[in-house]
Amino acid sequence: MISLFGNFDKNIKYIEDRFDTRIKLRDNHLEISGEEVNVRLSKSLLESLLAYLKKNQSLDFQQIKYQADMLERENKDVIKGLLDEVLVARADGKPIKPKTLGQKSYIDKINTHDVVFGIGPAGTGKTYLAVAMAVKAFKAGAVDRIILTRPAVEAGESLGFLPGDLQDKVDPYLRPLYDGLFDILGHDTYQNLLEKGLIEVAPLAYMRGRTLDRSFVILDEAQNTTQEQMKMFLTRLGFGSKAIITGDKTQVDLPRGKRSGLRAAESILRNVEGIAFMEFSSVDVVRHPLVQRIIDAYEKDEQRRLEESEKKQAGSAKKED
Repeated sequence: MISLFGNFDKNIKYIEDRFDTRIKLRDNHLEISGEEVNVRLSKSLLESLLAYLKKNQSLDFQQIKYQADMLERENKDVIKGLLDEVLVARADGKPIKPKTLGQKSYIDKINTHDVVFGIGPAGTGKTYLAVAMAVKAFKAGAVDRIILTRPAVEAGESLGFLPGDLQDKVDPYLRPLYDGLFDILGHDTYQNLLEKGLIEVAPLAYMRGRTLDRSFVILDEAQNTTQEQMKMFLTRLGFGSKAIITGDKTQVDLPRGKRSGLRAAESILRNVEGIAFMEFSSVDVVRHPLVQRIIDAYEKDEQRRLEESEKKQAGSAKKED
């Protein structure tokens, strides 16, 4: 069970997020809850992992991901039926739907929680889907405005080197958020809502001192917030509001010695009621297939480095003894 669950239940949390289920250990039994198809997929994966453990005595995270990928491929038609929910139509009329089970789980979490963290690599749709859900909530009258923000920190550069006034300086940092809104709303509708103050796209610093009521707020590139900035942002949330925080923990551009607010929030808020965390993986990447393979290669290298570091520490401890 220790090998199956992993350190801090990492493996089980991954399976829960991947197949949108809840898994609990009671005595010597695993209880799985969720939609029938998702429960069936989770059960199949757990059974294959337990069989693997009996043969190999150990189980690494890459093996779990591999077996989950294989299971999804084998059940492609079943999974396709789960991904038919249309979130909202784009400006060109094309429907926006989840493309992976991970994306569907993310959407379900947004529907049922007021604060959701979407954490994972580039290309998983975490920001685009958050924007789509914001537009959906706005059109349904669930919120009065959409607010999109991100910290103005990129690869060690600062606002000062950019030409123009303040708006010109912050625009490049906010461009990915603009692109999502343009795609879904169309330029004219977006411009009209912006002028009415119903859509706001601003740097994170502009959030300080405000209370955001009946707003759908998206914080993008959250890995580049400091711990203080993350706390400031989360405490802006007012009545009838929803906050989505997206980021990639492997792409932190903060100065050396500064702890990422996203990483801090993950450890501090993991068990707070009303807050959900969605961990995307390379299988949720919907860009070029090479992107998925690149992410997998980096993850394997990181795992190798971690194992080498643990071996060195264990060797040092033996020498001291």
